[in-house]
Amino acid sequence: MRGEKMAVILGINAYHGDSSAAVVRDGVLIAAVEEERFKRIKHWAGMPLASIQYCLEAAGVRIQEVDYIAISTDPKANLGHKVIYSLKNRVKVGSIIERMKRMKKTLGIKEKIAECLGVDARKLRARIVNVEHHRAHAACSFFTSPFERSAILSIDGMGDFSSTWLGYGEGSRIANIARVYYPHSVGFLYEATTRYLGFPKYGDEYKVMGLAPYGEPIYAEGFRNIIRNEKCGFSLNMRYFNHGNNIIHMKWDGGEPTVESFFSSLFEKEFGPSFPDRSPANERMENVAASLQIVTEEIIFDLLNTLYSQYPCDNLCLAGGVAMNSVVNGKAYVKTPFKNIFVPAGAADNGTSIGAAFYVWNQIIKSPRTFEMKHAFWGSSFSDEECRRVIENHGVRAERMNDAPLTKAVVELLCDGKVVGWIKGRMEFGARALGNRTLLADPRRADMREIINTRIKFREKFRPFAPSVLEEYVSDYFEYSVPSPFMEKVVPIRAEKREEIPAVTHVDGTGRLQTVDSETNPKYWNLISEFRKRTGVPMVLNTSLNENEPIVRTPEEAIQCFLRTKMDAIVLESFLVTGK
Repeated sequence: MRGEKMAVILGINAYHGDSSAAVVRDGVLIAAVEEERFKRIKHWAGMPLASIQYCLEAAGVRIQEVDYIAISTDPKANLGHKVIYSLKNRVKVGSIIERMKRMKKTLGIKEKIAECLGVDARKLRARIVNVEHHRAHAACSFFTSPFERSAILSIDGMGDFSSTWLGYGEGSRIANIARVYYPHSVGFLYEATTRYLGFPKYGDEYKVMGLAPYGEPIYAEGFRNIIRNEKCGFSLNMRYFNHGNNIIHMKWDGGEPTVESFFSSLFEKEFGPSFPDRSPANERMENVAASLQIVTEEIIFDLLNTLYSQYPCDNLCLAGGVAMNSVVNGKAYVKTPFKNIFVPAGAADNGTSIGAAFYVWNQIIKSPRTFEMKHAFWGSSFSDEECRRVIENHGVRAERMNDAPLTKAVVELLCDGKVVGWIKGRMEFGARALGNRTLLADPRRADMREIINTRIKFREKFRPFAPSVLEEYVSDYFEYSVPSPFMEKVVPIRAEKREEIPAVTHVDGTGRLQTVDSETNPKYWNLISEFRKRTGVPMVLNTSLNENEPIVRTPEEAIQCFLRTKMDAIVLESFLVTGK
């Protein structure tokens, strides 16, 4: 090893949804990417070998030079609770065997990496470190935050037999205050209801969050009977679920992750028959979604207020799949005592690769913190020459332009009602397009949501689009000004501004805010600034550059998306493509 103050750490989230890899070198994040971007399958689960290769190349290191491989799961974590629960609840043998198979895969990661990279595993000096799932989440949030000390909440479906972790961070250390163990989980409640509502895909919970504002919470009392607050936690009424001691079949290896539905017949008795997959939205669906969302908020705000009473601090770090609920994140400013809230890019399981690496650097090596996640641009980038070759191969009409005229040309297209793809620099890490793999439109057009949904995205009409806003103008348009660089908070739009920007105003008068500053993304900031000069509105509509697939990674994927949809133009670095 090279000493306590220097190390190359490879972080991995493997054999789980949103498999990913990251490299931290001497305490600084160098690269991070999700395997789905290479495999082109959303939330891809398995061994993230392409991500590992990319991260090592981006860092300029060979696998033989890696000092630590940090894996964001620990089969030994919470072992006592696993044994006691299994014995007490007579968990079926098949369920235990299924979990042991996944555990066995994680134990052979070093050899698997070596085999696929064509090196002798015996020549790898890296020390394998297993980091418990929620500690990886907490580390991703706190150790990349701007805070020297902070309360921390990690909350998701389940990881290493725990769904919720309340704790705090100070300097280079995180510590636990309380946990909620299997089978109790807010994430499981949201996931089960998502399947009940006819959204069949892993990760579809965000659709339910978007649907909720259309309904009334008339079923809230029913959900309050299903999940109840307890001291430093909550509990599920297991009569409404099937995951307590039965086998819930899951697929986490080499493809799209799948999880079998696990709501019980009593759940359907409470809320009515479940909906067929991909059912058109109706009033009952909307009301169930609204009820689920409001009770989820109640549970989380109770957790946060309890956490504050245990660790009074103005600062809060959030992580875990439930921390992707941007509505909760925005309301936390007014529903809890916390004044400063940080949610990292990759708050879901993808970010545990980053968190595992920083847990090793800060907590195990005990190195001081030197890094703050100010942006999310840790993925692939491509040169003008690479873009030019793709353009020529497809025979599309394109013009190469300098930054200033290119920016003006794109703004003119937007003002003419056109939809423009935008690829610049390194790809974003995480679920949100943040200005480097983005689809742009004019937020002032009331018909723009319909245009994008019917011509390009082909998605549910109830889902909102987000505004990318110059950070210096946030308070002019939103009821309170908060930093939201990763599009992680929903904030009410001022009533007098809603008619001005209808394309990014959701049905409840809110917007999923992305704040943009000139330091971290100057080209995107310049584009929005030019749009402001032209229109007086300091924002653009921003949605991800894709069409029912992971966000595009390469110029080739971007051109293919451009050609198969009715996108009007696309920017590939210095090229403006306008003809097919």
